[in-house]
Formats: sequence, structure tokens, C-alpha cells
Amino acid sequence: MRTKLLSLLIVLISFQYSNAQIDSSLLRQVPADTSKTSMNMDAIYTRPSFQSNRLPIALGGYVEANYQHLGTDGVTEGSQFQFRRLSLFISSTISNRIKFLSEIEFEPGESSIEVEFAAIDVELHPLVNLRGGMIVNPIGAFNQNHDGPKWEFTDRPIFAEQMLPDTWSNAGFGVYGKYYQKDWSFGYEFYLTSGFDDSIIANELNRTSLPSAKENKERFEESASGKPLVTAKLALKNAKIGEIGMSYMGHAYNNFEDDGLILDDKRKVKVAAVDFNTTLKWTDTFITGEFAWVFVDVPETYSQQFGNKQRGGFVDVVQPVLKQNILGWKDAVLNVGCRLEYVDFNWGKFRETDGNIGDDLWNIMPAVSFRPNSQTVLRLNYKILKQRDILGNPPENTGGFILGLSSYF
Repeated sequence: MRTKLLSLLIVLISFQYSNAQIDSSLLRQVPADTSKTSMNMDAIYTRPSFQSNRLPIALGGYVEANYQHLGTDGVTEGSQFQFRRLSLFISSTISNRIKFLSEIEFEPGESSIEVEFAAIDVELHPLVNLRGGMIVNPIGAFNQNHDGPKWEFTDRPIFAEQMLPDTWSNAGFGVYGKYYQKDWSFGYEFYLTSGFDDSIIANELNRTSLPSAKENKERFEESASGKPLVTAKLALKNAKIGEIGMSYMGHAYNNFEDDGLILDDKRKVKVAAVDFNTTLKWTDTFITGEFAWVFVDVPETYSQQFGNKQRGGFVDVVQPVLKQNILGWKDAVLNVGCRLEYVDFNWGKFRETDGNIGDDLWNIMPAVSFRPNSQTVLRLNYKILKQRDILGNPPENTGGFILGLSSYF
């Protein structure tokens, strides 16, 4: 199946560019939506792509590759080269106000091929639009706005990968809409999809782990509990101030009932998140962050290493320090920045001692990035990670350099 999918994509791309070689005027770039009213919920629309007049589809994508040298408490694996991911975008305007958009990701290399997003949008009214297919659940902002070239940091936020399931997508349907009033924008999304299962507590990590549910490919065909995962988000943006979003996701995750027969207690998972971003006009400083809380009904038969509460988030601060023509690139930008991260995988106290449970981490990541254009970024990061075990022993210390390159194409 993977080979057939890859072959189809190669044929499409080859046909696209063979047409361009015949007549380059037939190939035009579909511009990204850079309007001031764009919000995080518009991330799937604000991607650059190319379209040939001979094909009904637009193609695009991005690629990420890194070099890193990291060590933990003096132990290192030396130099490591990584091909993080290759993502391909395929979109089409089927007819007036009916669109198809998709994202297919190869991560890393050819070891995993996933359809992250593949949905049809039917635009009824700016405030009421239908979406169905493979949907990225809008919990927080990063889950939707995760493209590598948009970020000055080589790694995705730790809380998004290890506490929340990053690029979390499921089969389902929903509605979304936006409303504009001068400098103000309001947006909402509401979806019913498939979702989590028992693997969030029954996994090889021996801890509560929402990302473990991504391994269950059957969620694209059936829900383990028979109940839909509800995901809802509200966002408010002011063109002069910034954007703030509040989101919720939750449902029963275990198979508690079969044909009316009660098999188990109903156990629920609930996630709440807050995200924000702003640009300080007088310095062009960009600040973005996100924080989330996870609540899971864990059976009493499980040990306390399976937390029923988790919390975590990040804040990025990016400051442009130079913008000018550099090496022939017009309006190239040099940035400095820093990411602050915190994740508590088991937020609570031991029942026996009333002492705080460990299993948490802090990370500081200074960064320098160079953008020859808005679609390409070369970034150098330094990781300073401290991680404690469940007993709260002195933390493991991880540090080192990561050099990365990411670009749309």
C-alpha cells in the first residue's frame, strides 16, 4: 500500500513538472493567505503551492533535516544526522465553495507514511462551513499549525509530542466558521471524530500517554468506546494585539459496553488547552505559547506511576535582529530566540506520603535562525533539558547542539 501511494505521488509530481517544462507559463504559484485576518485555524490554507493549468490540483510540501550532537550526563552518541520528515500537500477546488485539502507525511524517511489530513470543505456561509474526512483535531494551536518552516526551532514542543499526540488526526465530521469586525476576528471549530482507546494507559511506556493512541490505526474505521471524541475550539484575534484560543477535547476511551451489556466502568479522557500569539509592534518581537491540561480516569488497580492528571506547555520568543539583502537574497532575516518548556507527566501527590510525584521536565532552547526568504529557514539550537523520574531524584541533564534546515517547496 505504501509503495502504491508513493508511486502515485511520484507520477503526479512528474506530470506536474513535465507540463511546466513544456511551457513554464502553465505553472503558477498559488499564493499563501497572508491577510491580517488569518488565524491559526487557517493554517491548512496558508501554505504555498503550485498549480498547472492542465491539472485540477495544486501541489506543495515541506522537508526537514537535522544534524545533532547531544549528550546526557556526559554520555553521548556523537554526531547524528536525521531526516525528520517530508510532507506533501495536495489540494483542489472541486467547484465553487467546495474544496479538498490533504497532507501526506513521510516520517522519518520511508519508515512511516501517514495521511495526516484529507478533508472536503463545503462553504455554506462564513459562519457555517462543513468539513468531513480525515480531520486534524484543533486542540491548542500547534496541532494545526505545525509545519516545520514556520518555526525557528528544530524540535517540536515536547508537550505536543510526548504529552499530547502531535498532528493528532481522526476520521470525522464537523463545522467551523469565522466572523470579522474591523480589527477583530472570531473563529470557532466543532468536530465529532473517532479517538482514544485503552492504549493511553496500557502501553510500553508504563505511564499515562495520549500519544500511544496514534499507534492504533483502527481508529480510522471504528471508535473503541463507540462514543465520538468531541473537539471544540474558540479563538479571538485583534490585528493590533494578537490571538488567543481556548479548546477542549474529550470522550470515553474504553470499550465499556457491547450491545447494551455493561463490560466495564466508563472511563473518560479530557484535555483543555489555551494558546496565544502576538507581535510587539515597536520591536517586531514574536511571542507564541500554549499550555494544556490532561485528565484521565485511571482504574484504581493501576499503580500511581499512571498519572490521572498531566500539564505542560511552551513559550517561544523570537526577535529579528537583521533584515537586509544578504548574499543576493532580498530582505533576508536573521533572528535570535528562545523556547521555554515544562511538562509534568504525573501531576499530583503520592497517597502514602503526600509528597509531590516527579516524572517532569524543563527545557530551555536558545536559537539563532537565518531566513533567506519566508519559506526557508536554517536554524541552530542549543538544548538544555532537565528530566526527573517519578521519585523526584536529581534530574538527568541533556544538552547539545542541533543544526536544522527546513523549507517549503
